[in-house]
Amino acid sequence: MPDQLPTKTTLLRLKSILAPDGPIPVSKSTWWAGVKDGRFPKPVKLGPRITVWRAEDIQQLLNART
Repeated sequence: MPDQLPTKTTLLRLKSILAPDGPIPVSKSTWWAGVKDGRFPKPVKLGPRITVWRAEDIQQLLNART
């Protein structure tokens, strides 16, 4: 067994991703349409009412836009 476990992946809720609190200036409906057609990263479902995104996926999206 390794001495150290891998670091945890940071998970972000939609409020932390979309403006005004987050870095991506689109509406929720635009975001979900982009997820559906592949423009934005796919979410991770933690429960029936909890949806999150991996921080590294959002960072890759931001890096690609600059």
